[in-house]
Amino acid sequence: MGDEYITDADASPTLYEWAGGSDAFVRLCEAFYRLVVADELLAPLFSGMAPDHAKHVATWLAEVFGGPATYTAERGGYPTMLRHHLGMGITERQRRRWVNLMMDAADEVGLPDDPEFRAAFVGYVEWGTRLALANSRPGAAPVPQAPVPRWGWGVAPPYRG
Repeated sequence: MGDEYITDADASPTLYEWAGGSDAFVRLCEAFYRLVVADELLAPLFSGMAPDHAKHVATWLAEVFGGPATYTAERGGYPTMLRHHLGMGITERQRRRWVNLMMDAADEVGLPDDPEFRAAFVGYVEWGTRLALANSRPGAAPVPQAPVPRWGWGVAPPYRG
């Protein structure tokens, strides 16, 4: 990749490829949830977390960032992810801590730290956590069916359900 910009969109690797594929997202989520369960603000939200939760989130993130559609095929896609957040009552403070710990985990496991990748990565994390916050509020009525977002080097297009 060197010191040049990739200008041909078709030649650009996906964020999934750039990050290092599925193994990178598994390492990320293992590190992240190790931090979460030790965090006094977030640990209560995840007290009933299934043993394979980190693996499922890694599969979700891999799909979001351009990897195989495994989460959709095996777990049910967006509606499943949505159901996990409904009624949780996530606070802004918890959302922000989630973002911070995700960034700490990304650093810990050595996800690429180039500005282009990190801008896209942070963009999704901010976008996704703000949706989770809104969808977790009592009485929230989110769109029940939507595709898994496919995040790239730019911005995800809006979804009109």
